Amino acid sequence: MHAIHHIAIICSDYARSRAFYRDIIGLPVIREVWRAERESWKCDLDAGNAQIELFSFPACPPRPSRPEACGLRHLAFSVDDLDAEVARLAAAGVLCEPIRVDEHTGQRFTFFADPDDLPLELYERAA
Repeated sequence: MHAIHHIAIICSDYARSRAFYRDIIGLPVIREVWRAERESWKCDLDAGNAQIELFSFPACPPRPSRPEACGLRHLAFSVDDLDAEVARLAAAGVLCEPIRVDEHTGQRFTFFADPDDLPLELYERAA
């Protein structure tokens, strides 16, 4: 194995989630297709060294995510300036938890949620 190729996310409101990941998070759209046979949108977003596949499906069931449900815990984005990213998100109406410090690496991080309340993290890269 070489690296993570993509992370797939199923959303409840495609337009809202596409706008969130594209316009607020800032991930460029690589391609977007309507899959009529599945009544599903698929949008590939450029997340640097990986992609996020954003899917819509009719009547998808909710997935428990907190507290500490089994499965994928969260998706973390690497950032250079955590304070600037938190301020940018706040200006877009996205609230972050208080900034914490990873006790093992000394790096700062925070959590926030996407439109479906999926946990996302900002993790500041080492200087």
